[in-house]
Amino acid sequence: MKSKIPLFGLIRTRRLSGIAVLALTGALTAGLALTPLATLAQDLPSLGDTERAELSPLMERKLGEQIMRDIRRDRDYLDDAPVTEYLNDFGNSLLAVRPEARGEVGYDYFFFAVRDPMLNAFALPGGFIGVHSALVLAAQNESELASVLAHEIGHVAQRHIARMLGKQRQDALIPLAAAVLAALAARGSPDTSMALLMGGQGIAIQRQLNFSRDAEREADRIGLQILRDAGFETAGMIAFFGRMQAATRAYTDAAPAYLRSHPLTTERVADIQARTRDQRYKQRADSLDFHLVRARIRVLQDLSQQGLRDASAAFDTQLQQRTRLQIVSSKYGQAFIALRQGAPAKAQTLLQEAYAAAQGPSSPVQSPVLTSLSIDIRLAANQVPEALKEADAARQKFPLSRGIARQYADALIANGRYDDAVNYLRDQAQIYRQEPRLHNQLAKAYAAQGKQALQHLALAESYALSGSVPAAIDQLGIARRSPDASFYDQAVIDAREREFKARWMDELKEGQRAR
Repeated sequence: MKSKIPLFGLIRTRRLSGIAVLALTGALTAGLALTPLATLAQDLPSLGDTERAELSPLMERKLGEQIMRDIRRDRDYLDDAPVTEYLNDFGNSLLAVRPEARGEVGYDYFFFAVRDPMLNAFALPGGFIGVHSALVLAAQNESELASVLAHEIGHVAQRHIARMLGKQRQDALIPLAAAVLAALAARGSPDTSMALLMGGQGIAIQRQLNFSRDAEREADRIGLQILRDAGFETAGMIAFFGRMQAATRAYTDAAPAYLRSHPLTTERVADIQARTRDQRYKQRADSLDFHLVRARIRVLQDLSQQGLRDASAAFDTQLQQRTRLQIVSSKYGQAFIALRQGAPAKAQTLLQEAYAAAQGPSSPVQSPVLTSLSIDIRLAANQVPEALKEADAARQKFPLSRGIARQYADALIANGRYDDAVNYLRDQAQIYRQEPRLHNQLAKAYAAQGKQALQHLALAESYALSGSVPAAIDQLGIARRSPDASFYDQAVIDAREREFKARWMDELKEGQRAR
């Protein structure tokens, strides 16, 4: 008989455009969803002491990467360069004060946003941390956002997922990747709630819930240390968690009582208050990019015409506050809306107003978020020489910005400098091997040169990096049949086809074991 266990109490359900995803989370809200998981330990490698039955750090990372491949394919994943870069710069500034949080294998943390109206954030295995769009909008300052990310870093640093498995000594190791992509029902659904009650798992649920309470308190302690050492106001955690707790009640009224018994309790809030009571208040100015990214997310969370109208109304209201940062972010948001509506001239005027409001008394404004939108507007307005000039200057000013690097390649292509674009993109692809967008751009440049075989080879690499291995194999077939495929191209195609087919067979076997 296959044993069935729930994952620990930090798991919650979120639905990304019909793809149900189990978020292995330090869930800051009250939704607690547990699902039965089939055990297939005979097909998994030994990870050491069977009494501990823990995931190794490397397997945690592999699991996180498998989950992320599916999340990235979903339309609710906010694949937006300025937003992702801000979150990662901000998250890594927190990690800089606690480098040991990267673990024994040095996790390369990745922070990302998803469209979701619920106030929540979640941690996946291996250092992947997701933030709901509504949570970023609800954060009134960077200290509040930092409190959430620091809390999630605490879950990853303490390896709560692996420790949960160690607590389940009577159960064999399970294929978690399959579980994460297993069917879970929509949040707040009464039918789902009844289904979750089935199966006689009451004792296991209570055991996991108790463990999650300890994990939440432990993540709070780590988060507070990170906030303090990074110079943020620790009281932001108390204020923000309190607001999230109040907002959560509206989401969970339809759920059974035990699903509402999440460890965001008054006891936990009191514990945080006790730990911060003797700490002095720290006034920390928010960065300009924090407010710009919030404006950008407000637009991106609903791109329907009604959604854009609602965002525009919110910016109009925000302008009435007449503070410098509110004016800059509102004008930026209005410019972004105009660009999305196909009015680049209007967008350019609004962005110039944002620049004027942001300008300091003695130094020019330095913001990759503002600069990125300016380049996009120039490309949309067909001001391609100006776009290339600005993108070239921006990549010198912001050398670590991956979004601006890709915009520079777009500007090269727009200016008809295809050879320069190919050379630049090939160099970039060698350095940043996990960016499918680079290969998409490379395919576009090859297409402009009329190089069909290389175009489809680049598309194959892009699809493979995005997790669509069958589509990658199809592109290799098209490349092989291209009239300009050289002997060398054919050799590359054969080698990559063998690799992709082997990978696809492995994925099929994993799927069969999961069933």
